[in-house]
Amino acid sequence: MPKLTPFNSLTPELINARKLNHETCRMFAKSPSKGNLKRVKALFANCGEHVMIEPQFHCDYGNHISIGDRTFININCTILDAPISDAAISIGADCLIGPNVQLLAVSHAVNPAERLKKENFAAPIAIGNNVWIGAGVIVLAGVSIGDNAVVGAGSIVTKDVAANTLVAGNPAIKIRNI
Repeated sequence: MPKLTPFNSLTPELINARKLNHETCRMFAKSPSKGNLKRVKALFANCGEHVMIEPQFHCDYGNHISIGDRTFININCTILDAPISDAAISIGADCLIGPNVQLLAVSHAVNPAERLKKENFAAPIAIGNNVWIGAGVIVLAGVSIGDNAVVGAGSIVTKDVAANTLVAGNPAIKIRNI
């Protein structure tokens, strides 16, 4: 299990930040113009050249998300990100992110007594270069996916994926080398 960093998402500052970012994402969903796409990209810490993001994109904060050049993010992508650098989400260059993909860097306590505190926990997600993440994939907090890897549609990625491998399933397991 990755080291999860706690944070309180219920502070007035973070509630307001989420509200503003959600509105930016909603504007892009309603009107996927170049201007609204530019507003979405401005949420990120870094966004490379020629990045394409299809509508219905959603993130909570964006300020610790980095996306490399020529990456394509298909419809209905959800990035559940945290406002802390310990839980940054990085997507490399030349990646293909399929429809309905979820990158979930944020979680909650498993222990019911701890969960009552309403704290969130987060860990980074790192996706290498030239990675293809198929439709409906869920990537959990603390996972790294190596360069040139492929994650089969519908998979749930709970552990690191080595470079140049194909993984699939729930939980995702190595199918073969590429």
